[in-house]
Amino acid sequence: MTLPQTPSFRLDGKRALVAGASSGIGLACAVALAEAGAHVVLAARSADKLAKLVDELTAKGMSAEALALDVSDIAATQAAVAANGPFDVLVNSAGLARHTPAEETSEEDFDAVAGLNIKGAYFLTQAVAKGLIEAGKPGSLINISSQMAKVGGLDRAVYSATKHAVEGFTKSMAIEWGKKGIRVNTICPTFIVTPLTKQTFDRPERRAWVEEKIKLGRIGEVEDIMGGVVYLASDASALVTGTALMIDGGWTAE
Repeated sequence: MTLPQTPSFRLDGKRALVAGASSGIGLACAVALAEAGAHVVLAARSADKLAKLVDELTAKGMSAEALALDVSDIAATQAAVAANGPFDVLVNSAGLARHTPAEETSEEDFDAVAGLNIKGAYFLTQAVAKGLIEAGKPGSLINISSQMAKVGGLDRAVYSATKHAVEGFTKSMAIEWGKKGIRVNTICPTFIVTPLTKQTFDRPERRAWVEEKIKLGRIGEVEDIMGGVVYLASDASALVTGTALMIDGGWTAE
């Protein structure tokens, strides 16, 4: 009898672009992919911070470089991806949240959040896919979404709307590009301790709401995302596309 062999979680020889890599979930994803053997291009607006992170990664024997990039600038993003690709893996962790009660949402806040979380994410994913298609290569494209793509939340009408939209275009892109070997998925975390969530955790009533909703009884850490991103980037998830990996501690189970 020939026993089945577990597909590899290794990413040796792969080039990965991680947007929003200067902190939080994006940085954790960059480290995870680099540890798995990928050459990781860390992209964010802060060139100085990225340079320091690249130095830390390379000092530990990992392969990385920096790319100053503002995902909300569509033309610049398209040019940068075309000049530096093709990329076998994309992780888009660039995102913005401006939380207010729905009746207080300003047009400025709506446009800023939607412009990055939907428009920026859409055209970044498109740009990486175009590079793969032109090169005739398969790939894995991953957008960091949110549990709020599946539910609503206090003061999160705009943010939740943008993440629902990411799930929508992810499914459509997965259908269109599946025959080309390009997989498109999302990761949907619960509340993770990052600079982005500080405003929530600084409010005792909001922290209590979060902790009550998470069935595993704890708030997430960036390390909770790292295994999932390696899985989706690697051959271990070769038949996974057009779906969302929920890393939400059971929030959306009910």
